[in-house]
Amino acid sequence: MISKPDKNKTRQKRHMRVRNKISGTAERPRLNVFRSNKNIYAQVIDDVAGVTLVSASTLDSEIAAGNKTEQAQAVGKLVAERAAAKKISEVVFDRGGYLYHGRVEALAEAARENGLNF
Repeated sequence: MISKPDKNKTRQKRHMRVRNKISGTAERPRLNVFRSNKNIYAQVIDDVAGVTLVSASTLDSEIAAGNKTEQAQAVGKLVAERAAAKKISEVVFDRGGYLYHGRVEALAEAARENGLNF
């Protein structure tokens, strides 16, 4: 019997291929997205210094209830607002090996609408 490939391992391989090409700097940090079955997380990271500058997730108290896509939009808006407070407007988007579709797309579009450029 042939075993099925582990979805998370194949996603991690895709993510490493992307990470070999992009990196966040102080001038243009990396907006990283992690999606679990229940929650979605976004971090703005300076890879040179190895520091997380801004983060937001569905676990934050500011995120209202709703379906997962609406929550992802709220996380995108919140991370953009927090980045603007730290005077960050340009980022590199890291979709984390996920397809640019659904919750990941909703987060990215909400971040764009609220002032992040990528």
